[in-house]
Amino acid sequence: MATIKKKDLVDRIVASRKLKRTQVRDVVQDFLDEMVKELVSGNRIEFRGFGVFEVRSRAPRTAQNPRTGQRVPVPARNGVRFKAGRELRERIESGAQAAVTIPEIKVKVRAKRPGAVVA
Repeated sequence: MATIKKKDLVDRIVASRKLKRTQVRDVVQDFLDEMVKELVSGNRIEFRGFGVFEVRSRAPRTAQNPRTGQRVPVPARNGVRFKAGRELRERIESGAQAAVTIPEIKVKVRAKRPGAVVA
């Protein structure tokens, strides 16, 4: 199992979309910055088919040092939890390598007046 870094993702997007590296890098960084901002604000981030990121509070607890056996208090803290969406879980379980694609939204355009041509 390999570790994929932000630079690797940027390189893949540049290769598949024929965009400038600086543009892709900036968009990826802006995306991550927005995610951090929303999580810090306590908001939940949901990507249908991919998963949900949310901040969860962890209660204070008492841990034990495995070497000394000494009990150590661990304070309450917040952490980010990710729960994989159904489509992602199914793809992981089946070992599918295909990219997860978001279905296109089909929009119906109605003419404002009878007989008008819709492009």
